[in-house]
Formats: sequence, structure tokens, C-alpha cells
Amino acid sequence: MLERGRWLVLLLKEGEDQLTQKPSVLFVCVHNAGRSQMAAGFMKALSGGMVDVLSAGSEPKDQINPIAIQVMAEVGVDIRREVPKVLTTGAVKESDVVITMGCGDTCPIFPGKRYEDWELDDPAGLSAEEVRPIRDEIKQRVERLLAEILMASPTPD
Repeated sequence: MLERGRWLVLLLKEGEDQLTQKPSVLFVCVHNAGRSQMAAGFMKALSGGMVDVLSAGSEPKDQINPIAIQVMAEVGVDIRREVPKVLTTGAVKESDVVITMGCGDTCPIFPGKRYEDWELDDPAGLSAEEVRPIRDEIKQRVERLLAEILMASPTPD
């Protein structure tokens, strides 16, 4: 189901030697167990390594939501080895783009960073059927973000 994304990455890889610096994205949600992990999984899969991807949570859980793992596996993205991580100032500082999902006020703000808050339902406690539309919305947003990031990446003169 990632064919469209893979096609985008193949096209982008042809111009890979033109990129001078790899952009970085940090996905943040409260527990770093669902939304941010799905977003990071999609960004890693769709970017083909052209973007450094981080995820974190303001109050991380001890494991990834099993339903998030399940619905991502359905579309060929494996996030089962990921672990929730605590949000640090360092993670924000080293990221070019910071995407928050329901925890905007806990994320430190630094000049020169791009910040977006994605309003998405929290998949905690929901069934796979209820999480699939959230997953699909995250994928669409990641695809748009990836295209914007790579188009804005610096190229040599």
C-alpha cells in the first residue's frame, strides 16, 4: 500500500546527490505510543532515509500501542521494535520541523524551527477499525510534509 510513496522516493532519490544536508523531523504526542510513532514510521518508510526522523512524548508510555503496531503492519510499516521516548530539549533543538499532536504547550520553542500542530484523535483505547482512519490521515499528512521538506531542502549552486 506504500506504492505511491515508494514512487515519490524513487523520483527523489534520483536527485539525492543534490541535497547538501538531510532535513530532520520530530513527531511529538503525549505518550509517544500511537500517533507520533505512526507518523515517524511513515516518514521513515516514505522518505527512504532522506529525512532524519525522531519521535518523543511529554509523558511516554512503557510500550507502543499494540493496535497502532497492528494497523501499521497492515500497510507494510513495522513499528513493533520502537519504544516510547521522553521529549527532550535536545531533540527539539536538533530538528528542523517539529510536529506536535495534542501536546503543543509542553514542546519547547526555538527560533528557526518549523512548528505544526496536527489535530488527530488519540488511538489509545480504540479498536483497529477506529484507528485505521487515524493512520490514513497521518499518512496523508506525512506525504504532504515530506514533499514540502524535500522541495525546501538546500541544493548546491
